[in-house]
Amino acid sequence: MTQKKELRIIIADDHQIVIDGLKSLLVQQPHIKVVGEASNGKEALDFVANHAVDIAVLDISMPEMNGVEAAKIIKKEYPDTKILILTMHDGSEFIHELIEIGANGYILKNRGKEEFVEALETISQGEEYIKGQVLNTLLKAVRKPKSKNVQFTKREKEVLRLIVNDHTTSEISAKLNIANSTVETHRRNLIEKTGVKSSLGLVRYAVENGYV
Repeated sequence: MTQKKELRIIIADDHQIVIDGLKSLLVQQPHIKVVGEASNGKEALDFVANHAVDIAVLDISMPEMNGVEAAKIIKKEYPDTKILILTMHDGSEFIHELIEIGANGYILKNRGKEEFVEALETISQGEEYIKGQVLNTLLKAVRKPKSKNVQFTKREKEVLRLIVNDHTTSEISAKLNIANSTVETHRRNLIEKTGVKSSLGLVRYAVENGYV
């Protein structure tokens, strides 16, 4: 069996019971190391600035500096550190703002252990994570398409629709019978053409512009 790559994460939440609960969920995932804890965004930012962190797990509502502000600074100053938002807030305004910032994933606290681990694994592989209730909230928030004169190739449209339907790079590669590297090239082209920052941004763009 191939040994999984070690993931170093920090968990930031102003409730210690939440941090302890998340750590207990990861006991059977020895490759995921909780290397830091924080009770607010400022502590999380200070830790990321001084330690090697693969993923910062951030709550939104925290004192001193909230998760949105912390995510914004981390993405700007420490772009190699990925962001997973773990919160009870499922409002579209939070989701939209964090997508614009470039957060790599968004998961609600009422989800199970398996989904939390799946989100960490997905993000660590360079994919974005948004599904279930969060994706439904994003879809329902769309009122009318925005008009943008962006021209996509037929293949780019196919890749875009598969991204929106929560397919990974490998799954898209298999469905379209193209190489993983070709999928990533199409993804980069889509991001460049639409002006978004990530695959989560592509999901929002596709929904708002009628591609799904």
